[in-house]
Amino acid sequence: MTTLLVIAKEPLPGRVKTRLTPPFTPEEAASLAGAALADTLAAVAATPAARRVLVLDGRPGPWLPAGFEVVPQCGGGLDERLADAFAGCTGPALLIGMDTPQVTPGLLAPPDWEAYDAWFGPAVDGGFWALGLARPDPALLRGVPMSVPGTGAAQYARLADAGLRIGRLPLLRDVDTAEDARLVAAEAPGGRFAALHARLTGEGAVRV
Repeated sequence: MTTLLVIAKEPLPGRVKTRLTPPFTPEEAASLAGAALADTLAAVAATPAARRVLVLDGRPGPWLPAGFEVVPQCGGGLDERLADAFAGCTGPALLIGMDTPQVTPGLLAPPDWEAYDAWFGPAVDGGFWALGLARPDPALLRGVPMSVPGTGAAQYARLADAGLRIGRLPLLRDVDTAEDARLVAAEAPGGRFAALHARLTGEGAVRV
């Protein structure tokens, strides 16, 4: 079975989701980040896995469900931190972040998982929301430029250049801006993130 990795920051005001401020206050932005993380961890908890690992910058809080190992993030850039997360795995692993609270167990466990050497989940902003490796190799991530519009293309090219058979997961939207938050809340109206977003904005969750 697969190891499911979630890389995340402790949802503290001023440290997470700063691009949501304004219109949200730093405290509201941190609360939205916490709700997104809680939804993400709930989806991971409901997905069959050999291990569930939270790779955390900060300290665990009440949002952490049972059944997760917690390991600290290493230092360095995001590419180094992602590579280090995979380095702790001895078998197939799938890594996601805390920015896609609309994720579901179905997305995290594609039925033809074993047919590919890697799985790639592209994000609307040009990055990626998920990366799966049948044989985790940190070298596949180190040196990939992160947090730029071409991040996803660069990471996909790195996998292809290694000769890996790549399966594609659906395109998802990360929550970075207030508009992202509105659209993601509408896409997954039953989650904690959508409920909190509705309370903070006075808007009901409307499907788009």
